[in-house]
Amino acid sequence: MKILFASAEVAPFSKAGGLADVIGSLPKQIEKDAEIAIFTPLHGCIDKEKYGIKELENSEMWLTFGNQPHKFNLYMTKLPDTDINVFFVKNDWYFSCFKEVYPKNLDPRYEHERYISFSLAVMEYAKALNFRADVIHANDWHTAMIPMYLHSNYKFDDFWKDTKCVFEIHNLAYQGIWFEDVIDFANMRKDIVYNQWGCEHYNRVNWMKGAINYSDRVVAVSPTYSREILGSEYGENMDYTLRGVQNKLRGILNGIDYTVFDPKKDKAIFKNYDVKSLSNKDENKKALCEYFGLEYNPQRPLIGFVSRLVDQKGIDLIRDMQYELQNLDADFVFMGSGDKDYENLFIWLSNNTKNIRTYVGYDAKLANLVYAGSDFFLMPSKFEPCGLSQLIAMRYGSLPIVRATGGLEDTVTGYPLDNSNGFKFWAYNGWDMLNAIKCALYVYTDKYVFNAMRKSAMEADFSWKRSAAQYLQMYREIINK
Repeated sequence: MKILFASAEVAPFSKAGGLADVIGSLPKQIEKDAEIAIFTPLHGCIDKEKYGIKELENSEMWLTFGNQPHKFNLYMTKLPDTDINVFFVKNDWYFSCFKEVYPKNLDPRYEHERYISFSLAVMEYAKALNFRADVIHANDWHTAMIPMYLHSNYKFDDFWKDTKCVFEIHNLAYQGIWFEDVIDFANMRKDIVYNQWGCEHYNRVNWMKGAINYSDRVVAVSPTYSREILGSEYGENMDYTLRGVQNKLRGILNGIDYTVFDPKKDKAIFKNYDVKSLSNKDENKKALCEYFGLEYNPQRPLIGFVSRLVDQKGIDLIRDMQYELQNLDADFVFMGSGDKDYENLFIWLSNNTKNIRTYVGYDAKLANLVYAGSDFFLMPSKFEPCGLSQLIAMRYGSLPIVRATGGLEDTVTGYPLDNSNGFKFWAYNGWDMLNAIKCALYVYTDKYVFNAMRKSAMEADFSWKRSAAQYLQMYREIINK
């Protein structure tokens, strides 16, 4: 069985969100059962020397989009600690000229051109390498063009005639919407794909809709999210389309790589620990407090937060409750970047309060110290397809305080249930979030219950093993159909 993964980002080479972690981890778990190739753009931020990324001989390829020819080159290395080939598609006009995975303030049309060109290059390079995939696993709108190309341009191509396609929705909010002339740029047959059973959506091209309609399976990244997106509240105007393909919709929970996120071996944290040496976790709390200029107090809980600062993540609830949070007997450490208004809010809070500190930006090592040093981890998301932060937090013994939606509902067992490993609130408002935080602070005073919950959190199994088995079963199901 041959599986081709196509993704805009792959950890550890390039990372802007959870998508990179998924594509960097899932293939490792199915390596024994499948021959795998991963394709991703060669972003300018990727360190070729660090990861031994080399250009393949005679890899230069010219592809025409619209009336403009573009030059591509192909680079390769192995996914760390595996024998999996990772191929990097280089294009100076669209990818290697940027130092970010998703550069800000790009012209939307140009953004579409970038991923159209990448998707077609993946198809052509796979043919050149003679990697005849049984399944192409495309991810989010950036590679949603691939199942559309399979249905149109390559429909009668002998090389691809038996290839099936899985399309994974990591976040339905980003669908890839533009005007119909972009199909001409992509050199797709408009008469085949631009209709209500293809990619036409409210008189616009919607790449994600096309991928949903033309793929053999559609995967949402948690069982609850796969149900939520069938309704209007979370469906992002795609719920009608999704209800029409429920027979091929699956919800498979993401996992995390326990070899990467391991407090016993993590070199980024101040002092290593495991479930049997939790007292060492307090040394990380001391280090985190020192870094942020907070007074360390073992009787005073520390609440961490690592996230993009966007509406989805529930930042408006924190804004609404900012004065109440200042008066709690707890300290807060926030890390993230995104919406400038939210960044300015957290900077103001950091400069004008005694118990709130902020790091605007993202630092992987410091993020791990936040997980290791905090007692609780706040995730008040408006919606959350899966969420990896709560899984990492539990791995590090930081109890998540979450709104029960999507993957947060699937992974966190709320206090006071048996084997509870976190705290939940349901209604999307600041007062419910505040009550959940107060409940956590109350539990913190009962060290017996608090430590029992930390033990439950750290011993919970959210590795890729179970999820990988479900993916393999799905691949075999569509191959043998």
